[in-house]
Amino acid sequence: MLDLKLMQRDPDVVRESLRKRNSKIDVAEFLAMDERRKALIADVEALKATQNRVGPEIAKRKRAGEDAEDLLEEMKRVAERAKELDAELSQVEAAEKEWMMSVPNIPHASVPVGVSEEDNPVVRVVGDVPAFDFQPREHWELGVALGGLDFERAAKLAGARFCVSFGWCARLERALAQFMLDTQTGLHGYTEVIPPYIVNRRTMTGTGQLPKFEEDLFKLTDERDFFLIPTAEVPLTNIYADEVLDEEALPVKFCAFTPCFRSEAGSYGKDTKGLIRQHQFHKVEMVNFAHPDHSYEALEDMTRSAERILQLLKLPYRVITLCTGDMGFGAAKTYDIEVWLPGQDKYREISSCSNCEDFQARRANIRFQPKGAKKKEYVHTLNGSGLAVGRCLVAVIENYQRADGSIVIPEALKPYMGGIEVVEPK
Repeated sequence: MLDLKLMQRDPDVVRESLRKRNSKIDVAEFLAMDERRKALIADVEALKATQNRVGPEIAKRKRAGEDAEDLLEEMKRVAERAKELDAELSQVEAAEKEWMMSVPNIPHASVPVGVSEEDNPVVRVVGDVPAFDFQPREHWELGVALGGLDFERAAKLAGARFCVSFGWCARLERALAQFMLDTQTGLHGYTEVIPPYIVNRRTMTGTGQLPKFEEDLFKLTDERDFFLIPTAEVPLTNIYADEVLDEEALPVKFCAFTPCFRSEAGSYGKDTKGLIRQHQFHKVEMVNFAHPDHSYEALEDMTRSAERILQLLKLPYRVITLCTGDMGFGAAKTYDIEVWLPGQDKYREISSCSNCEDFQARRANIRFQPKGAKKKEYVHTLNGSGLAVGRCLVAVIENYQRADGSIVIPEALKPYMGGIEVVEPK
C-alpha cells in the first residue's frame, strides 16, 4: 500500500505512476473522498466545540436554578448530528482505504516505461542455446513416453491442469527442490522455513493478493476465511507482520519449498498441455527483509542467487527487466529470469525477483527501529523464485533429452538421484 501522506501531499506522483502502468484508476476519486473526509472532520470538530461551549453553560444554569431546556435540546440535536457525521466519516475512511488498497506500487525510476512484455529489455543472456541434430520434443511428450508424467490419471483425480509424477520424474523433482534449498541456504545465506500452506485473509492482504486478486486464489469453503497459498511469499513475508525488527538484524533472508495453488483465472486456453501452467505446483521461494538503504543491492543479490541454480544445472537463460506495464501489482522493480526450452523453441519465465520497497510492509505493518532514532521505519521486502521447481523440471527434461527419447541427469543433480544417471526408454 502506498503512503497515505504521499497521496495527500503529492497526488501527481501517484497519477504519473498510474499513467506509466497504463492503469485506469483515477486519482480524482481519491481526492474527492479526501476533501469530503476533511470537511467531515471539520464539521465534527465544530460540533465538539459547540458541546464544549454549551456544556458548562448548562451546568451554570442548573446551579443557578435556571431553565436549561433550550440548551439541552440543542445538545441533543448536536449529539445526533455528530453521530451521523461520525458514521459518514467512518464510511469515507473505509472507502479511502479500499481505494488505496487497489493502487499498485510506484515503479522505481530505473524501470523502463512500456505497455506489455514486448517492451521488456534483455539485461543479459547466459549460456548457449543447445543445437540438436534431431527435432527436440516437448517435456510432456517425453515425460509421458518415459512413464514419469501422467496427465490423464491426474484429470481423473482432480480435473484439468494437474499431473501425477511417477518414479524417476517424482525423484527428479524432489532432487531439484533439495538442490535448490541446499544452494540457497549453503551458498547464499538463506534460512530454510516450513510455513503454513493455508493462511487467513489478513495474511493474503499483507502481500497484496487481496482484495484485488481474489479470483486467482483457491479459497476454503468454510467460515474461517482461509486460502491455499499461491506462493510461499505470502506466509514468509507475513512472519513479521505487526512486528518491529532491530536494524542490526537486517537483512533477514528466508527460503521455503512449498506447494503453490493458483486458479489460473484468465488463462483459459493457455499452456493446456504440460507443466507450465498448473493449478498445483512446487516452488522454492526466497524472501528478504532489507534496510531501505540497501534493498536494491539486495535485489541484485537475490537475482544472482536464482541465476546460480541455472548456472549449476548448465541451463541457458536470460534476464529481463519488466517494464511498467508488465510489472506485478506490488513490485517497484522486477527482474524475470527466462530459461530456454528447446521443445517450445523459446525462453519461458522460471523466476521473478522483485523489490516491493515498503509497499507490502505498510500493508502488513513490518517496521524496524533505526539505531539512535526515535521513529520506526518500514522495512523493504523482496521476493523471488529460487526456482519454480516444475518449470525447472521442464527445462532439464527438454535441454537434456537425446534423440532416442532418453534424458541425461545433470551433473549437479546426480548426488540426489540415487544412482540414476540416464532415464532410458523401456
